[in-house]
Amino acid sequence: MWVLVFFDLPTETAKERKIYALFRKNILKDGFNMFQFSIYMRHCASRENAEVHIKRVKKILPEKGHVGIMCITDKQFGMMEIFHGHKTVSANAPIQQLEMF
Repeated sequence: MWVLVFFDLPTETAKERKIYALFRKNILKDGFNMFQFSIYMRHCASRENAEVHIKRVKKILPEKGHVGIMCITDKQFGMMEIFHGHKTVSANAPIQQLEMF
């Protein structure tokens, strides 16, 4: 499962830029990686694990701006077509999760 966070935050004043930077820093600290500007993603082993990270993002939501959170499966992520100019680029493979019982 993949969790994607999309955001568009105001950056007109120094205070707004600081809030933007703090939000970005906190989602990076939670293990999200930049997919595109203002789109960050994180692989989660299960729906339950995804919910944990979604709750963390919700706790740090800024007062202003727009933030979207979306979950997609590994299969859906694998069907994504990614292009750099006219060249097709393969999507990142899911991280292997080791389980010990």
